[in-house]
This record gives sequence, C-alpha cells and structure tokens, in this order.
Amino acid sequence: MVETATEIAVSCVGVTKTYGEGQSQVTALRGIDLEVRQGELLMLVGPSGCGKTTLISVIAAILDHDAGEVRVFGEDLREMSSSRRTRFRGENIGFVFQQFNLIPTLTIAENVAVPLLIAGVRRSEAVRRGRALLDRVGIGDRWNTLPSKLSGGQQQRVAIARSLVHNPRLIVCDEPTSSLDHETGHKVMELMREVAAGADRALVVVTHDARIFEFADRIARMDDGRILSVTKGGPRPPDARERGTGPH
Repeated sequence: MVETATEIAVSCVGVTKTYGEGQSQVTALRGIDLEVRQGELLMLVGPSGCGKTTLISVIAAILDHDAGEVRVFGEDLREMSSSRRTRFRGENIGFVFQQFNLIPTLTIAENVAVPLLIAGVRRSEAVRRGRALLDRVGIGDRWNTLPSKLSGGQQQRVAIARSLVHNPRLIVCDEPTSSLDHETGHKVMELMREVAAGADRALVVVTHDARIFEFADRIARMDDGRILSVTKGGPRPPDARERGTGPH
C-alpha cells in the first residue's frame, strides 16, 4: 500500500542538531530521515550517546533542530511560534522523561493530573482521571502519596500515567521500562501498545530493554547521530548493544 501524508504521524527529513560552539561543538543528529506511521509503536535503539534522546526531544517539540524539516501530524514545527509550539505540544504530545520530573510537593494523582490542569480541566475531574490511569499502571492504591515515598519503578509508572492522561496523539518515551521488573514492564508496554494502536496515534520509544522489543511494530537502529536501518519488530537487533558514551 502506498502511504499518504495523512498516514504519517512524524516525518523527519535531513534533521541536524549540534550542541556547543567551536572546539566544544558536538553534532548529535546528522541528517536524520525517519517516518513514524500512525497506529504504530516505533522503537529507537542504539548505543548510549548516539542521539536517540536528542531525536525524540526534537520530535516532541522540546528541542529546536538546526536544519531539516520535522512535521508532526502534518504541521511543520519550525514554522510555529513559541506559544503555538507550546500549545501544540500540550494538546498533542505526551513525553515520558528518563528522570521522571515529578513535582515533589504534589501527590502522585495530582502529578498525573498536571497536563489536564494546564488544559483547563476542573481539578476534581483531572484528579479523578489521574487516579483512573494510576489504577491501570498498578499503583492506584497509592494515589494520595508524595513521589518521595515511592520506589524508582513506581515513580516511573506515575510518569507514564502522566504522559497518557490527556489522551495525546503522539507519545514519546525515554527508557520507559528501565526501572521496572519484567512483569510490570510488560504490563506497562501492553497499555502503551493499546494506546498506540489507535489509527490517529503513534508511539516512539527509546530503549535498551530487549525484553520489550516484541511490542514494536518497527525498530530503528541509530549510531553516531544517524539512522542506520529500520526493521520489523522482533528479536533484539545484533547491533543494539550499549557501547561507548557521549551526548544523548
């Protein structure tokens, strides 16, 4: 089947990104060409420092890119004003940060509800929906707990619930199962697979966790700021091992 523009959730063409200046300049992305289809879960794999986190941050409109074109659901991110990008991100994109970024003074239900509160949803309704998602990730009984009282794996589940609560069309995740045991990781990925399966949605996951490769529709392998290959999901790609360090 020939894909049309309406079937592409994310389109990256010739995308570059550098950090720093002069001798300290580091090139994180070197002409990235990548498409993410609506209704799919695409995983990005590759050694630490190859540019995976930079790429998903550009796709999620968190970082600006230097050159090339990034379109999300047909909209060119570089053509948006700063306020328009912020609004677009809030309405369309959910992001699971590797460091969780939970607000320490809010309960975990309130943390999950934050995207809805920003969107103007009444607090009682926002917290109710937050509690419902906490149930789905297995920690609904802790809804009134502060983040500091939770383990790293529990905090990760809160961050995942927060990324889903406003029903975003694009979900972008940085190592979403890194702090989870095998059973919990699979439950979380089953939930995210269910969410991504919608015809007008897409999910991009950065991971080193070979246990969850089975959930991918396609796996894009990166190295040195480039996409080397895109293959169907399945067994762990032989070159997806961690090696080296550097900028993400």
